[in-house]
Amino acid sequence: MTASPRQLPYAPTPYSYLPNPALTATINLDEEVKLSTTAAERDLYDSLAEIYSILVTLDGLEKAYIRDSMPENEYTELCSRLLNQYKSILKDETVSREFVDLETFKSKWEMECPRATERLRVNLPATIAEPSASHAGTSSNAPQSRTSATGSQILLATENFITFLDALRLNMLSKDSLHPLLSEVIQSVNQVTTADFDNRGKIISWLIRLNGMKATEELGEEEARQLAFDMEGAYAGFKATLN
Repeated sequence: MTASPRQLPYAPTPYSYLPNPALTATINLDEEVKLSTTAAERDLYDSLAEIYSILVTLDGLEKAYIRDSMPENEYTELCSRLLNQYKSILKDETVSREFVDLETFKSKWEMECPRATERLRVNLPATIAEPSASHAGTSSNAPQSRTSATGSQILLATENFITFLDALRLNMLSKDSLHPLLSEVIQSVNQVTTADFDNRGKIISWLIRLNGMKATEELGEEEARQLAFDMEGAYAGFKATLN
């Protein structure tokens, strides 16, 4: 009786592949896989990783604030720190070029962080952009109501308005000139009053507009005139709350 041929472990086809041990590559599973080969590349990847971490942290911070899970002064401090870190990292041209923009970065790394996105768009903590009158005076850093505002706080807010308007008259129209001054205006105003006076919302709107510009980008002539008009109105509205 003739023995049947040995059964192969798989069905052979004309395209079957039998590995050649001599050509098999050896991989050391304990060897560290390096993403970068130079110090510059390593710094770039570290910076991008920090941005990713900031977005995740900021989104969680916004959720905690919405749920009233932390004091307003603590939220304000942490949020301001994260916003400053984000801007500081992106000042590096190499990082900025690789980052492209926030939406591109989120898409590339499949991130969902709507609250962080909104906070970065406004570029101010919620306690400053939208102060809550119900929390006024709950901490040393919380916005003061009109009755508890000191003379020095009122004077500082007034001076910041005047400084900003003077900057416009001197034709200082770039983002890096106007944005810091306008941020000081809204922060000092919030220390005096949480009232929604005339044109207060215009201050926030212009902060968002300036935040979306490049550092050296300048407002056009018509935009500058509109900004001056809106800030004159906001100044008048602020002074009306003092009466």
